[in-house]
Amino acid sequence: MKKIFLTLGLVISLTSNVFAQLPDPGFVIDEHTAIVITDPQNDFLSPKGVAWGVVGESVTKNNTVENLETLFKLAKKNDMLTFVSPHYYFPHDHKWQTEGSLEVLMHKIKMFDRTDALSLEGFEGSGADWLDRYKKYIKGDNIVVTSPHKVYGPDTNDLVLQLRKRGINNVILAGMSANLCTESHMRELVEQGFRVAVVSDATAGAILPGMDAYEAAVINFKMIASHVYTTAELKKEFKK
Repeated sequence: MKKIFLTLGLVISLTSNVFAQLPDPGFVIDEHTAIVITDPQNDFLSPKGVAWGVVGESVTKNNTVENLETLFKLAKKNDMLTFVSPHYYFPHDHKWQTEGSLEVLMHKIKMFDRTDALSLEGFEGSGADWLDRYKKYIKGDNIVVTSPHKVYGPDTNDLVLQLRKRGINNVILAGMSANLCTESHMRELVEQGFRVAVVSDATAGAILPGMDAYEAAVINFKMIASHVYTTAELKKEFKK
């Protein structure tokens, strides 16, 4: 047992040293900067949501709901464009013949389900709907709601097009969930040539036995993004 603890301590020490040695390219907030928020929806962020049982602990620990609201407030106060990339599934999506593990699960538990692509019937208050406290911000003139992404990343929606058409080069990224949609958005945006900063406590992930998806995502944020902020650090940047 002593040997196990010594090995674990060595791994933690080595990991800390690696991160200490990683360069921080930095991030400058200018007129070509926008906020991107993934999946600010009930199924992830409400205790009544179908995913709350696995993400609720992380959401609560990170103060994710409140931190996302802080981002919406900062964007509104500073008239910064904010792009919301939602996740919706329509009846035709349930007829897919090739799916990954979590796609099967999401369809099984009816996560993000909507009745029709051209109808809002049953949308209000559903798992696919916005968290109530965000609705007043999402109605703002500075908000662009993109078409829905279908798996995890923006490869399947018009987020990149909308960013390019508005002259955005720098993205401040947050939302749900850390190692899935948020990380996938980060990866694709970086591949597309955007400078990306992630707000680490304005996201959260699943916690299962032997698996902490949030911690796994944070490692990749630090390795791939140009910078990683906390919400408090980002607020200070807006005051400069």
